[in-house]
Amino acid sequence: MADHNVDLCGLVRTLVEPIVEFKDELEIVESEQGDGNVLIEVRVNEEDTGKVIGRQGRVIKAIRTITRAAAARAGMHVDVELLD
Repeated sequence: MADHNVDLCGLVRTLVEPIVEFKDELEIVESEQGDGNVLIEVRVNEEDTGKVIGRQGRVIKAIRTITRAAAARAGMHVDVELLD
């Protein structure tokens, strides 16, 4: 039973915003794929990209894990992509 009241975009914003220096350039776009999956695309300033990725990708991996866990509780599947 999918609960589409889950604010995955807000969750990602809550996780990413404290990390970035240029908060006004943070863009988060949520789109539903044809197969029912949700894709969240995150754009940050070029200088903040490394902070969001983290050492060996640990930060973005943690963001993906938390977001997928929240989506799974609502019966959804989500992918989080960091765009250049």
